[in-house]
Amino acid sequence: MKNIYMKLLRLPALLAVVLGMSSCLEKLPGDFILEEDGMKTFEDAEQILTGIYTSYMSGALYSGYLTLCPDIQADLVYAVQGNTNTYGTLWQWDIRSTNSEIEGVYAALYRVIGRCNFYLDKVGALRESLTDDDEIRYLDYYTGEVYCARALAYSELLKCFCKAYDPATAADELGVVLADTYFGEKPAVRASLYDSYQFVISDLEMAEKMLDEENDYYNAEYFTNAAAHAIHARTALYMQDWDAAIEHAGILIESGTFALASARSYYTSNQTYLDYLWTNDSSFENIWRIGYTVTSYGAAQGSVFLNFTTDYTYYYPDYVPAQWVLDLYGAGDGRYNAYFAQAQTGYSHQLTWPLLVKYFGNESLMANLIYHVNMPKPLRLAEQYLIRAEAYCRKGNYSAASADLTALSESRHTNSGGISVTASNWLETISDERVRELYMEGFRLHDLKRWGKGFERTPQAKTQTEGNDLKITADNPLFVWPIPNHEVSAPGSQIQPNESNR
Repeated sequence: MKNIYMKLLRLPALLAVVLGMSSCLEKLPGDFILEEDGMKTFEDAEQILTGIYTSYMSGALYSGYLTLCPDIQADLVYAVQGNTNTYGTLWQWDIRSTNSEIEGVYAALYRVIGRCNFYLDKVGALRESLTDDDEIRYLDYYTGEVYCARALAYSELLKCFCKAYDPATAADELGVVLADTYFGEKPAVRASLYDSYQFVISDLEMAEKMLDEENDYYNAEYFTNAAAHAIHARTALYMQDWDAAIEHAGILIESGTFALASARSYYTSNQTYLDYLWTNDSSFENIWRIGYTVTSYGAAQGSVFLNFTTDYTYYYPDYVPAQWVLDLYGAGDGRYNAYFAQAQTGYSHQLTWPLLVKYFGNESLMANLIYHVNMPKPLRLAEQYLIRAEAYCRKGNYSAASADLTALSESRHTNSGGISVTASNWLETISDERVRELYMEGFRLHDLKRWGKGFERTPQAKTQTEGNDLKITADNPLFVWPIPNHEVSAPGSQIQPNESNR
């Protein structure tokens, strides 16, 4: 099965479909293949699988809203005076059920789920009709990828639109609508949070069985056994299943297939391996990335931090890093230079500040005048170290947690970079290290929610007055995004709103 992806690599990308405003649960894959003719051949299955991967390129997901909005809503950035007001309602916590970004995330994730359901409903009959052993083997592997794709989409819906998971109350809390089949009419009703998470775990277990670990490789652009374990570790952490989080993260850390990108060694004459991870989106650290080409790519997630294309002379960032974030990076931390660069903006107030250049742009794409576009890297080994360290802390194994944090820190520092945690400082230490490592990758809001922590912004120079002194308590209902209004109010819908719906 070494070359199982070669056929997919030759398939053309499918065009994305513009969604209307009817229920997202109705947005299924009839846009690229007729239902009555769907998935009758092995080639049809390949095409549908390609469509699932193409759906993940959406600017509403990892190349845009799903990555940026949770961190902009939290305490990591400040809106600059004169900004374009992109994501402005999120930054000011004036969030409503008609917010276009939230609608976009919800719709895009259910679009992925719809395409997965179509495939899974059809694959049994197709498999029975095949006589070629190689095609059956490939089809089984593809099916594992689809289970993984669906699990990831549901896990993201749970992060954004549901409360933090508490094992004691999860059976009584609202989860998501589990649309688990393409065909047939089912009432649109939210399952419990417990049942929703169990659905994700079930899909991941299917993926882990069907995806051969011999096909795990770094920079994978398709779901692998390693990707399933990475999602499983993250989901287990969110479920407070510390043993499972340690187990699945450990599989990846100890596998030898992946390695942390070093700030101590140089890949090119002027770029460390850590630098190269962000300038070229390539690293032994990448468990799963979304592959782009010059003719097929997602949104420009770096625009709001740079806006260089305004006049191709100056930067006009909508948002700049919070000072407290910049202060977290100590001497010798290679992430600071990989993520930030001092620059004077083009605004009349001439703000000079360390701007976020983490998403400055993939060098190959920029060579083709495609700016501020990077391949999203939703699953990286660094996160797995952080997951296992936190789970170890929850179990009181601070020495093991310290070892994991030290391994990550030493890869990022030009000096020793050792980290030690204790019963009294572990949460603050983990929180700070997750900010240093995962800055603007879409984790902060959800971390604060599951830790039960609020935040307060302290005004920064030349930032927008509205929102720069915001104080948010841990019980604020907007930590949970509202269910889009058109879902709640759609004819026949029984979807219960969140407390944040208004």
